[in-house]
Amino acid sequence: SLAIGGERSSGQDVRTGNVMACCAIANIVKSSLGPVGLDKMLVDEVGDVTVTNDGATIVRLLEIEHPAAKVLAELAAQQDDEV
Repeated sequence: SLAIGGERSSGQDVRTGNVMACCAIANIVKSSLGPVGLDKMLVDEVGDVTVTNDGATIVRLLEIEHPAAKVLAELAAQQDDEV
């Protein structure tokens, strides 16, 4: 059952949105991977600056709102915890 005021969506538009959200996260992390990976500078709402090339840290610090992208971020965090 859905929460109060919740809405269920389905269809090609939802699948396209899910793929686009996950690709957006992949594109953010992609340039930090490998032996010539670039560092990312992340600034939070307080103004604290984090410079890292660790994909798990980058994903953890992103403010993700899309449900499918949140699942991807949670999977990355769980995988990082296991290693």
